[in-house]
Amino acid sequence: MKRFNWRWLAASSLLCAMVAAAQTRPQYGGTLRVTTHATLTSLDPPDASQTDSVARRSLLLMMFDTLVAIDDNGRIQPALATSWQASSGGRRWQLRLRRGVKFDDGTPLTAEIAVSSLRAANASWNVRTDADSVVIELETENAEFPAELALARNAIAKRGADGKVSGTGAFHAVEWEPGKKLALAATENYWSGRPFLDRVEIEMGKGFRDQITALELGKADVVEVPPEQLHRLSSGVHAVSSQPAELLALVFAREAASPEEKMLHEALALSIERGSIRSVLLQGAGVPAASILPNWMSGYGFVFPSDADLPRARHECEQVKATIHLIPVWSLGYDSNDPLARLLAERIALNARDAGLSLQPTSATAADVRLTRIALSSSDPWVALSTVAAMTGATLSRSKENSAQDLYAAEEAVLASQRIIPLFHLPASYAAAAGANDFRVKPDGSWDLSNMWLGGASLGNHGQ
Repeated sequence: MKRFNWRWLAASSLLCAMVAAAQTRPQYGGTLRVTTHATLTSLDPPDASQTDSVARRSLLLMMFDTLVAIDDNGRIQPALATSWQASSGGRRWQLRLRRGVKFDDGTPLTAEIAVSSLRAANASWNVRTDADSVVIELETENAEFPAELALARNAIAKRGADGKVSGTGAFHAVEWEPGKKLALAATENYWSGRPFLDRVEIEMGKGFRDQITALELGKADVVEVPPEQLHRLSSGVHAVSSQPAELLALVFAREAASPEEKMLHEALALSIERGSIRSVLLQGAGVPAASILPNWMSGYGFVFPSDADLPRARHECEQVKATIHLIPVWSLGYDSNDPLARLLAERIALNARDAGLSLQPTSATAADVRLTRIALSSSDPWVALSTVAAMTGATLSRSKENSAQDLYAAEEAVLASQRIIPLFHLPASYAAAAGANDFRVKPDGSWDLSNMWLGGASLGNHGQ
């Protein structure tokens, strides 16, 4: 009898181990339900009318592939192009396309389609075909050019006569309500391997409270979470955050027109108490910053001092007042759809008042200076800095070497324009249900669903 019990116990233990292993092994199938604050009105990658955001990039790169990609360590990896080579000092680039790739409508990827797509996104590029390769000739040398090709806006898309846009991505659109909902189905013959998920459904335009409620009620599996709200997450969900990939900054509508105005810009930068704002309003989230690029990207972000210097700020204001006798009142714009923005704007205005400046917070579109969230466009520092420089109207100077010293000098030059005052670097953060396995984000904040799978009782039948 005892022998039977031992055998039964051993068999039961083995069965339990097998069940446990089966529950933790990636499984195919299921629908992932995601909510986002973003509202996409177009699925065309280069559509410049769309506000750039981490969510938009993530969705586009699920449906469309780029010629090359950037891995978590910042290295360029093959994607739709299997190899590339530069000539003429980085002015001419030739990329050989991967064979056997098809768009979601069944059309094979060709060099002609790739060239047409890149031309639509970059009117200034000289792009042409060369057999099964794409050749791009630039006006200036650019040793970091492949990193620019990895941007979501440069993803390869096929545009039909009916206006439909097709991609070669791991998922393709099966339901699309602009600004409201997007449903994606897995591409069975995806060139890089079929994803585990069968379907992804994205609800757009959802505020934080609505997203958290949906997660707690089991109506969503992954939701966006403002970094300052991470401490409010309930048990049973896990938080996932990227590297600091968003820049919160003050951006002036125009350049300073006089030396006195430049002094006032500097006084404003010196007056802001980033440390106390982080502790109180951001609940300890993010990194106080005086640099455009976060330290993880550039390696030197800590060199730019971000501490407030109120005596110096007051001195700058007093000097200006002694010269022009009157300090102008600036309007400080903020996004009324961002619940934190108004509080931040009011706190910045209060800091400025202590220095002798006058800022009037407003939710109006036009303002002298605006509190702006900038989703850094790439994990490549040169590409990210170039995007911010273009946004502020600054000219970015580059050398052939593109060394760390060159990058630092280029960033200093952008900051010297006095058009932008960096405040904080913030991560992209999400909350995932317990059964949303292997959901991860890349350093730049974009979603990585390549190994994600659904399993566990908490997800109910939709994940099985």
